[in-house]
Amino acid sequence: MHLVITFQLAELNQRRLEETIKLEELKLKEYEARELAEKEKQNFEKARRDAESMRERAEREIAQRREAERKAARDAKEKEKLEDTLGSPRLQYQHFTWEEIVAATSSFSEELKIGMGAYGSVYKCNMHHTTAAVKVLHTAESGLSKQFQQELEILSKIRHPHLVLLLGACPEQGALVYEYMENGSLEDRLFQANNSPPLPWFERVRIAWEVAAALIFLHKSKPKPIIHCDLKPANILLDHNFVSKVEDVGLSTMVQVDPLSTKFTIYKQTSPVGTLSYMDPEYQRTGMISSKSDVYSFGMIVLQLLTAKPPMALTHLVESAMDSNDEFLKILDQKAGNWPVEETRELTSLALCCTELRGKDRLDLRDQILPALESLKKVAEKARNSISSVPTQPPFHFLCPLLKVALI
Repeated sequence: MHLVITFQLAELNQRRLEETIKLEELKLKEYEARELAEKEKQNFEKARRDAESMRERAEREIAQRREAERKAARDAKEKEKLEDTLGSPRLQYQHFTWEEIVAATSSFSEELKIGMGAYGSVYKCNMHHTTAAVKVLHTAESGLSKQFQQELEILSKIRHPHLVLLLGACPEQGALVYEYMENGSLEDRLFQANNSPPLPWFERVRIAWEVAAALIFLHKSKPKPIIHCDLKPANILLDHNFVSKVEDVGLSTMVQVDPLSTKFTIYKQTSPVGTLSYMDPEYQRTGMISSKSDVYSFGMIVLQLLTAKPPMALTHLVESAMDSNDEFLKILDQKAGNWPVEETRELTSLALCCTELRGKDRLDLRDQILPALESLKKVAEKARNSISSVPTQPPFHFLCPLLKVALI
C-alpha cells in the first residue's frame, strides 16, 4: 500500500514537472512571439518612417524642381525682355506735334534761326515754357531721313552730362527738339563770332576734358559702341556756364565688338563721312573706323583750343613750333590769357599724339588721355578759382534790386 502511494506521488510529481516544463516552454514561446511582434512593429515603424522620409524628400525634390523651372522661366523672360530692350529698345522721347513746332518758331521765322547744318536748320523757340532749339530737316530725302532716325535713336536711349539733351521730336516731319545752349558752338567762341569774348585758357582745358569724357561714354555704350564720326568744334555746344556738350550724332556709327579682342572696328563700303579737316586719315584711306578715329578728331579740336586757328595744316604748324620755345608761345592763342608753359606743352604733345597718321600710334582715350587731362584740369581749376576770388563788381547789397546797377 505504501509503495503504491509512493509510486502515485512520484507519478504526480513527474506530471507536475512536465506541466511546469510545458508552461515554461509556452512562456518562452510567448516571449519569443512578443519579441518577434515587437521587432516586426519596429521594422514596420522604420519602414513607415523611411517611406515618409522618401515621400517628403520626393515632395521637396518636386518642389525644388518646380521652383527651378519657375526661376528658369522667369530668367528666360527677363533675358528676353532685356534682349528686346537692348536689341531694339523702344524710343523714349516727348512727341511734339508739327503745329506746336510751327507755333513755337513763329512759322520758322528767320529772326529765330540760330544755325544751319548739313541737313537741317536750327531755330530757337519756347516749348512748354522751356527754351529749346529745334532742328528741322531740309527734306525728307531717304539719306537725310536715315541720319535723322539714327540721331533720334541714339539720343533717345542715352544720357550724359556732356551730350546735348534731346527733349523730344516730331518724327513725321523730321524735327528734333534739344535743350537750348546759350553760348552757341565752340567754333563760334574760339573765333569770337559776334564779337564774343575769348575763352580763357583754363576753360579750354576743362572743355577738352569734358569732350573726352563724352567720347569715352559713347565708345563704352552698350550693347554696341558708338563712334561719333563727325567730331569738330561746330558740333560742341556751350551752355550758359560754358559747360560743353557734344551734339550731332546723326553720322555716328554703332559698331560690333570683336569677342576675341578689346578693339572694335567695322569696314564701311560707302565713302567716308564727316568733315575732311577732322577726319581720320586712316579712315579716309581704308574705310576702317574705330575709336581711334574719334581720337584723331579730338586731337584736332585740342590743337584749335590751344591756338584758335583753322584746322587746315594745323598739325604741321604746331609740330614746327614745338622746336622753339619762342615759336611755341607765339602760336598759342594769346587772347586766352597767360598759358602755363609746362602744362600747355604737355597738352600740346598729347594733342599731337592723338593726330598721328596711324591709328595704332594714337593714345587711348580712357587709359592715357583722360588721366592726363584730369591732372591738367586741376591746374586749370586752381587758376580759375584764383581769378574768380577777385571781386569784379560791387557787392550785391550795393546793387539796385530793380535796375541791377551800382548805387554809388
